[in-house]
Order: sequence, then structure tokens, then C-alpha cells
Amino acid sequence: MTTPRPTAELSADEARRIALRAQGFLGTPDRRAGVRGVLRHLGAVQLDTISMLARSHELIPYARLGAVGRTAVENAYWKDTHAFEYWSHAACILPIEEWPHFAFRRRAYRNRPHWNHHLPEGTYDQVVKQLRAEGPLTATELGGAKKTSEWWDWSGTKVAVERALMYGEVVCVERRGWKRVYDLAERAVPADLLHDELDDTECLRRLVRLAGQSLGVGTRADLADYHRLKGEQVDAVIADSGLVPVTVEGWGKPAWADPEALRTPPRGRHRTTLLSPFDSLIWERARTERIFGFTHRLEAYVPKPKRVHGYFAMPVLAGGWLVGRVDPAREGRTLVAKQVTLDGPKAVPAVAQALVEAASWVDCTDIRVERVDAPDLREPLTKEITRALA
Repeated sequence: MTTPRPTAELSADEARRIALRAQGFLGTPDRRAGVRGVLRHLGAVQLDTISMLARSHELIPYARLGAVGRTAVENAYWKDTHAFEYWSHAACILPIEEWPHFAFRRRAYRNRPHWNHHLPEGTYDQVVKQLRAEGPLTATELGGAKKTSEWWDWSGTKVAVERALMYGEVVCVERRGWKRVYDLAERAVPADLLHDELDDTECLRRLVRLAGQSLGVGTRADLADYHRLKGEQVDAVIADSGLVPVTVEGWGKPAWADPEALRTPPRGRHRTTLLSPFDSLIWERARTERIFGFTHRLEAYVPKPKRVHGYFAMPVLAGGWLVGRVDPAREGRTLVAKQVTLDGPKAVPAVAQALVEAASWVDCTDIRVERVDAPDLREPLTKEITRALA
């Protein structure tokens, strides 16, 4: 692909601030739009089974808006069909208006020549028939999710309903006790959106443009990663996506920016908060290192003896930089900072503030710090926390 001449040259600091504003961490948050506004702004909110302080899809709006009620978060996503769950960056909650733009992926799943799970004959039609008569239903209510206790050993019913989900005949309309609740797309998706009329090129063009808007500025790999596209898919539509080519100091690769992000310099108040490792600000390691000089890796699936920062270490954002990490847990109404990593003494007030706000949000009245990687900073941190709690 021939890269067109850049329309702007950005410093590394300008690119960082553009990215922060695009992700909702710089400037005044749109509280009136609330959680639904955050979802539309980001274009995708990743789901994950791990829940320490809260589940990741709850942590995403909290990080931007502050102490949003957790029931209000769930209602904002699922009530009145404002969102649907589908494969994007990973399993994600997506704004319902983007349903037509995932037609390319639904088609790809329908044309897939093989699947990892065997589907008994007639099971697919039976599941659709049952949902039509009785839905919305969980896999358990449909007849059982597993054949054995092994997580991968799905029942025929579970295989069928998940396949129908990927095909777009079925939609996950909410999560109930973390179980997907399924219903027919024809009932759950507004009629004006329920179609696969857009060709692949139009779908890809829209998703690349959305990725650029959500990132503010990004490389080809950044844009592809946001909705898990292939690099060549980005190449095919980038020229017509509405994004503009730019150069960024120190990036060493061509980049594209949302033209709206270039019109006004990013200014405003910085958010201080704990971040889910699955937050779209930091979910791509190479981009996080490039923008913040911060190397982060989720260690939940790393053997315990080999963990460096902890099971679910949450980066701390303050002043537009990542200044530390906290590996959290809860014991009753005590938030436990099992392990804290600080980027020097200047990070102490910010990490204390982030911990105190998070504790209040999850209804904890006390905070216990167990380990600080720099032992000499443990006492200043605990004093700062005590002062903030007083």
C-alpha cells in the first residue's frame, strides 16, 4: 500500500493527549449521556469473566464517569435494546446502531467450512424454534450448556445457540448471573437495523473510521486491532475511511487520525482512576508502550510464581500518564491492595486517590495495603490513604 503524504505532524505528547481525549479521559465527561454515551463514544466495551472490584464492562464507564451505580450500568447496556454482544476486539458490548456494520463478520461465520464443536442434526432448528416460542432464554433454560463439567465440553444446545449468535439469527440481549440470555434477532434488533445489506467494503470502511475516532490517532496495526480486522482489510478501505494520514514523533510507522481530533488542541481536566486491563485505552500492548512508555501484561493466566505485578493488576492513570499498578481484591467491606507498584514518590497521592475512589464505588469503607514494590513508599501511601478516608 502506498501511504499518502501526511497532512499533519504530531509530537508524541500531542498524540498522547489526542488519544486520551478520544478515549474520554481528558476534558469534561458527558455525564448526561452517561454509560450509553461512553459506549457510543468508544464503539466497543470488552467483556471478561474476571471480577475483582467489578467486571470489566462495569469498570470501563466507571473509569470515565466516576461512581456510576452498577445496576445503572447494566440497565444502560441492555434495557430497551441499546446494545448487543458480538465478536469485535474480543467478546464486546456494541452499540445497537452498529449491527448492520458487522454483516461482513456474520457472513464470514456462515461461510465457515468447519467448526470445533460437533452439532447434532436438527439441534440448530430446535433451538431457534424454542427461542421463538419461549425466549429470551439462557443456554441452561434451552436444555443445558455443558455435557460435562469441563468448560469446553459444550452440549449440542450450547453449540447451536452460539452458532446462531455468530450467524446473527440470535442475539445476546443481556447477561444474567454472567450467563448469556438469548433471543431471536428479529425480536431484539430494531427493524430498521436488522439487515445484512451492506457489503464487506462498506462495513470495513465504517469500522476503520470508528476505530480512528475512538483512538484519535493510530497506526495501521492500532486501527486493525480495535475491531480485530486484518491489516489488508484496513489497507483496502483506509483511503476512503475519512481518516487523514499523519506522522507522529517517535512512532516510526505511518499513522492516521480522526480529522475532528486535529481541529482543536486537547485540553481539560485529566481523570485519575484505576483502569481495567481490558480498557480500550490500554488493551493493545504495543500501542500502550508506544504512547505511555508503559509495559503492561495481564498476568491472570500466568502461573503465580511467575507473576510480576499480580493476578489482575490495574494500571493507574493520573495526569495523562500511567503512574503505577494495583492488584486488588475485596474482603467484606475492605478493599485490599494485594500488590502496589509505584512510578516513584510522585505517584503516591494519585494512587491513593484512585484507591479511595474505587473503594467508595464498590461500597468498601476501609483499604488495606499488603505489599508495595518499593517498601519505602508503603508508609507514605498508607498515610495518604488514611488522610483521604478521614
